[in-house]
Amino acid sequence: MAKINLRDYYPFCNHDIFLDIPDEVATVLLEAERQEEAYRRRMYRHKAHYSLDRNDGIEHDICFASLSPFEVYEHKITAQQLNVAISALPDKQSKRIYAHYVLGISKSEIARAEGVSEKNIRKSISQGLRNLEILLKNFYE
Repeated sequence: MAKINLRDYYPFCNHDIFLDIPDEVATVLLEAERQEEAYRRRMYRHKAHYSLDRNDGIEHDICFASLSPFEVYEHKITAQQLNVAISALPDKQSKRIYAHYVLGISKSEIARAEGVSEKNIRKSISQGLRNLEILLKNFYE
């Protein structure tokens, strides 16, 4: 039986905890430690330190998988249906929803630009979203 200190293997362990483990497990732990150190040496020697913050698009390609043709088509159809539903709303509601959700203008800025209270803008947008939900439910049924 081999004796190990759990503090060497678990960084959150604040004090020494010694544990008896079988020799086979100790051998596997030692081999894993050697492989990690060999990997670190290879990375250092070959200067293989890569960063995803290069602004060459690599992080985008890694984080976001490309869409299949079916998914691209589905997004296109959904966007068209959403545009049709938004255009079916009353003029003020559609303009306010477009300004807030597509253009990213805050409700207070919309209220200032239109010369109305922010409460009216909030009510108009929430009513427009309810109407939009009804229109889309009818569209998909």
